[in-house]
Amino acid sequence: QGKITYIGKNDGSQTDYDRVIDARGQHLYPGFIATNSTLGLVEIDAVRATDDEDEIGVLLPHIRSAIAYDAESKIVESMRPNGVLAGQVVPRGGSISGSSSVMQFDAWNWEDALIKADEGLHLNWPSPYSRGRWWRGEDPGLKANKNYSESVNELKDFFDQAKAYLQDPGKPKHLPYHAMQAVFDNQKTVYLHASDQIEIKDGIRFLKSYGLSKIVLVGGHESTSVVDFLKENNIAVILSRPHRLPESEDEDPKGTFRTAATLIEAGLVVSVDVSGRMERMYTRNLPFYAGSFAAYGVPREKAVEMITGAAAKILGVDDQMGTLAVGKDATLFVSVGDALDMRTNIVEHAFIQGRNLSLETHHTKLWKRYSEKYSQQ
Repeated sequence: QGKITYIGKNDGSQTDYDRVIDARGQHLYPGFIATNSTLGLVEIDAVRATDDEDEIGVLLPHIRSAIAYDAESKIVESMRPNGVLAGQVVPRGGSISGSSSVMQFDAWNWEDALIKADEGLHLNWPSPYSRGRWWRGEDPGLKANKNYSESVNELKDFFDQAKAYLQDPGKPKHLPYHAMQAVFDNQKTVYLHASDQIEIKDGIRFLKSYGLSKIVLVGGHESTSVVDFLKENNIAVILSRPHRLPESEDEDPKGTFRTAATLIEAGLVVSVDVSGRMERMYTRNLPFYAGSFAAYGVPREKAVEMITGAAAKILGVDDQMGTLAVGKDATLFVSVGDALDMRTNIVEHAFIQGRNLSLETHHTKLWKRYSEKYSQQ
């Protein structure tokens, strides 16, 4: 039934097998989980009809990414050969982007793909800084954002109005306000997208002022500067991928690679996301981002945990997946070597909820096609 029923040595009592895989010398992993991803929401950036990652408007808590998810996406199928078997599908844009859902990557449609629907609300905290537009002759350096207080007040007004609306059941249905019910009831996680110290502290204090306890920081570029604050407020962190340039002139170029080790040493629950340039295509590199953190101080097992158990815990699906345990989904794969190393991440077998997956994709088809072409020449 797609669940793990036994883990242990083959002592002879376990004999009723449909199939036996000899994986001696290889490695068995839980399926990797991509957090803060737009997989399945955009197929071709240049074709507007295939782009469903954003909606018109600014305050959109009622928008649901799940129903826009394309289970037939060729990008989604290209994740499986690297062991990325599930992910959090997140809308983008606006101050409140909408609700994300956790999906598995072997489905006929979005209903089949659902693991957990509408599990979190995504809030993009405004930046207290702005940069001059060099193409207009402005100084490109950082300066104070004059509209910061106004943007924060707009969010406060929305939260206040939503709370007032929910206390008066006689009012006509207002979808954005109605969608905030699960947030105020602490049934839904709020994912705070924030980067620098001011954004992080202001955003968390804002959410705490409304009695919200399920808060996850996403991005967290300067999170190492507020470690004690994050620990005090019990905030899990989804770090932006380490393969990116520094955001300030005097920043250590390798600082992004060391961030995870600092947070994990402090006892925080930490995962890694794939957001940014070419984020959907680059999601297949998720294990190598975790491997980069491992090269800069994160213990190897902890690096694996960042994209398995920790990710599942943050998303609230750790009772179903993220670790290999009896009763959990048989979402797992066998790799020839270390799955965090691109040289040895060679997936031999993969399963989602017990289903044996095909590892054939448009990438492997093209590779075989052109390998044959050049071998003939």
